[in-house]
Amino acid sequence: MDDLQISDEIIIPAKQIELTAIRSQGAGGQNVNKVSTGIHLRFDLSSSSLPDGIKQRLAQSSDHRINKDGVIIIKSQQTRSQEQNRLNSLDTLRKMILTALVSRKPRKKTRPSKGSKEKRTNQKKLRGKVKALRKKVAE
Repeated sequence: MDDLQISDEIIIPAKQIELTAIRSQGAGGQNVNKVSTGIHLRFDLSSSSLPDGIKQRLAQSSDHRINKDGVIIIKSQQTRSQEQNRLNSLDTLRKMILTALVSRKPRKKTRPSKGSKEKRTNQKKLRGKVKALRKKVAE
């Protein structure tokens, strides 16, 4: 297996990625029972050669594929080919790391404008009038 190229500067050595062949689940007849075409990819963030900022962003993300210990676990079993599943899992890992490369701009706190506050209260008053008209008329 070759090293995984993420960007021009970031390359993950093949020895840091653990790939295991597993039996796929679901439909597929007897082929599912006798051939291990699924791939189980494990990538340990703490012992990886990724820059610290990317490791931190990945660890803080709410992705269900990252466990408490900081290990990314990707399971690929979409195709009947083990090689294609291996390529799919590596591509998924690459996309996860690419999304962590983009740092989000910090949000500036803003306050609602005076006009938007007035508009909101006017809408609330109008809605209250509509509901008041639904009441029974006193005779």
